Amino acid sequence: MAPYVIRQIGPNDRTWVNSVLRDHWGSTDVVSRGRLHHADQLAGFVATDTSSNLGMVTYTIVGTECEIVTLNSLSEGRGVGSALLKAVKSIARESTCTHLRLVTTNDNLKALRFYQMQGFVLVALHRNALDESRKLKPGIPATGSDGIPIRDELELELVL
Repeated sequence: MAPYVIRQIGPNDRTWVNSVLRDHWGSTDVVSRGRLHHADQLAGFVATDTSSNLGMVTYTIVGTECEIVTLNSLSEGRGVGSALLKAVKSIARESTCTHLRLVTTNDNLKALRFYQMQGFVLVALHRNALDESRKLKPGIPATGSDGIPIRDELELELVL
């Protein structure tokens, strides 16, 4: 396996970013905590090796909080997700953020495992939040991973 580097998303990455978001999120729009994010327009990082892009993360900073909006590792088992998180942590600290937050859905057991292994803790359960999210993004499916109904948002946090 070739080594990879983490770099900021640049203008030449936008077509690829758009494609990944559509493939993995159903569109370039992502809803979290009642807010619609146009993830293809957000700041972020790309993991890349000499032949291809291996993953990406998008985030937003408001005040002292940094929110991870999307994280996609396209080459699992190589530490790509962890490296992308490390890059966001670094930029959040440089921006004097005190917390790194993210939201995932109740069906996303793989993400819950990954984020908790990275030091994130569950701070809130927003029951039936997807009812409101679907008003902003009607394409959110009713059923997710392993046939689990997608109903709730789980909020995780890492104190910086």
